[in-house]
Amino acid sequence: MSSTTQTLAAQLPPPRGQTGAWAWVRARLLSSPLNILITVLLAWCLLLAVPALAEWAFIKANFDAANAQECRATGGACWAFIIEKHRLILFGTYPFDEQWRPLIATLILIAVIVASGMRRFWNGKLALIWTLGLTAVALLMWGGVFGLSYVENSRWGGLPLTLILATFGIAFAFPVGVLLALGRRSKMPAIKALCVVYIELIRGVPLISLLFMSSVMLPLFLPEGFTIDKLLRAQIAIIMFAAAYIAETVRGGLQAIPKGQYEGADSLGLTYWQQMRKIILPQALKIVIPPLVGIFIALFKDTSLVVIIGIFDLTLAAKAALSDAAWRGFGVEAYLFISLIYFVFCYSMSKYSQALETRLATGHAR
Repeated sequence: MSSTTQTLAAQLPPPRGQTGAWAWVRARLLSSPLNILITVLLAWCLLLAVPALAEWAFIKANFDAANAQECRATGGACWAFIIEKHRLILFGTYPFDEQWRPLIATLILIAVIVASGMRRFWNGKLALIWTLGLTAVALLMWGGVFGLSYVENSRWGGLPLTLILATFGIAFAFPVGVLLALGRRSKMPAIKALCVVYIELIRGVPLISLLFMSSVMLPLFLPEGFTIDKLLRAQIAIIMFAAAYIAETVRGGLQAIPKGQYEGADSLGLTYWQQMRKIILPQALKIVIPPLVGIFIALFKDTSLVVIIGIFDLTLAAKAALSDAAWRGFGVEAYLFISLIYFVFCYSMSKYSQALETRLATGHAR
């Protein structure tokens, strides 16, 4: 086929039967007898579930009831409970009149995270943004300056606390995990052994065990009169746990780099750290973007485990809202509300991961 014929063929649109909604349905849902059966079963389940759910969540839902009895009388969801208790769920036991402070702190923290995902800030500006952002968050949450009343971190709770635990957990666990991955592949036996022991030991126990250890056992080993804040102990446990999983993921990326890349870096006379920073790690991290984001999403959800050591995260705040005698019995609405919050943040991370993969897809598609 000549080049002219190839060009003309490339410009022709595909046949009508291969484009459009019906073509998508045939290719994805009706491509085989098994797919047809599954599609019919799923459609049947949706027809049974969706109308009932819509009736409960919207048609019969109550948004302005004054108490639980009025809500139950409608027979639908009691969103009036969420409207009544949303501040307790979102901000925990933070002083009611001062809850504008954790609200602004949450918005600042989200803005800093969003800025970190923008490529134009991937320079020295990002360190300044994080420094100013975290300083502002600390001043707002703790107070004690500029006329703000002091609020100890035992009063923190809800969404701001969940975001703080997740943000600091990811920010500190990532560089520690990268160093552990490099240490596990080190040619120095002592460093390699220490990294292997740490990674396998931490990955061999659940996060809930580390949280119990940090809350109950660690204070027993500290010198008399020396204490570490409970929130800080939980944060350290989360960082230690996430770093071990990040290390194994990054190690997989390092092993996927062809040997020729290392040899080429050696031929240029680069030092070990120059090779890692300029050639090896950028390629390895690009390969492992999906599993890394999976770890970040799991870490964000696992912050809910701090409830077992008495830290007032979103789930414990929802439980506290349900303990009100005037509004008992609406656990479904409360946990749907916090589930929606978790979903929004986790879905955002997932979509950003996909966009980042597309942006960095410089190789050939497989």
